[in-house]
Order: sequence, then structure tokens, then C-alpha cells
Amino acid sequence: MPPRLSSPPDPNNPEYQLLRDRINYAVHVALFLCVNMVLLFLEQFWRVQWPWRGWLTLVWAIGLVAHTVWVFWLTKYEGT
Repeated sequence: MPPRLSSPPDPNNPEYQLLRDRINYAVHVALFLCVNMVLLFLEQFWRVQWPWRGWLTLVWAIGLVAHTVWVFWLTKYEGT
């Protein structure tokens, strides 16, 4: 079941802000997975080695962990 708001969208509503941040997080995770899978596929398909791919994945994964901590533990919304 898709997430729904109990009232019309209002950017000042804490419920809207929570949903917006979680959807943004889901897009971040999906983009991370898609980009890394495409890079891995192309590396295998073209039989090349890109040493920068590991660093890109590591730095992005650290950013993703920071985003996870921010969205699920640090951000507090008034009224939720």
C-alpha cells in the first residue's frame, strides 16, 4: 500500500515533511543501487577495471549511511 497523507499536502505539515524525507531517502537508495549495478555490469561486459568505482561506491555508501542516520534517528518533526 503506498504511503498516504491524512490531509492535503502542506510543506509546513510535519507528516508531509516526514513523508517527503523518507521518499527522498528511498530515491537515494534506488539511485545508489542502480548506478552501482550498471557500473558493475559495464565493467564485466567490457572486461575493464575501473579502480575509481570502488572509491565511488565507498564514498557514496558513507553518504547513504549518513542520510540513513539523519532521516531515521536525528530528524525530529513537531507533531509526529
